[in-house]
Amino acid sequence: MKIIDDIIEAHVFRIVEGDVHFLVLKRAANEEVYPGVWQPITGRMHEGEKAWEAAIREIKEETGLSPESFWVVPNVNSFYNPVKDTASLIPVFAAKVAENAEVVLSEEHNDFMWASIEEVLPHLAWPGQRRSADIIQRYFRDEKFYFDLVKLI
Repeated sequence: MKIIDDIIEAHVFRIVEGDVHFLVLKRAANEEVYPGVWQPITGRMHEGEKAWEAAIREIKEETGLSPESFWVVPNVNSFYNPVKDTASLIPVFAAKVAENAEVVLSEEHNDFMWASIEEVLPHLAWPGQRRSADIIQRYFRDEKFYFDLVKLI
């Protein structure tokens, strides 16, 4: 089995009247992998790129947005691909954007929505993505952790 470690996941959010609203994107129908699936920002690192740099780049490429603030989420998602016999380890990031930020979708996606945690969770296919969104929600709205998230921007 091979370990894949070049994938990132970034949850973009904004604060509206004290509530966390997540951005989720719907993969275009013509996408080879997981067409029509709703997801946070995902992508692959370029050669020599750090995971957090790739996450910021992917956010800009897929949505046209630039984070005001950016954190490491204390969660690493994983999944196993039985066809390729690979296991992926995926670092997770949180990116806060302005409340009035305007999304410009890339060709990879054909729809988007801003949604509360209650609205977004049923749309996320993978348990790790739901867990990451829950961590972000709890940190920024419901409770403080025993430590501060690592802030990169």
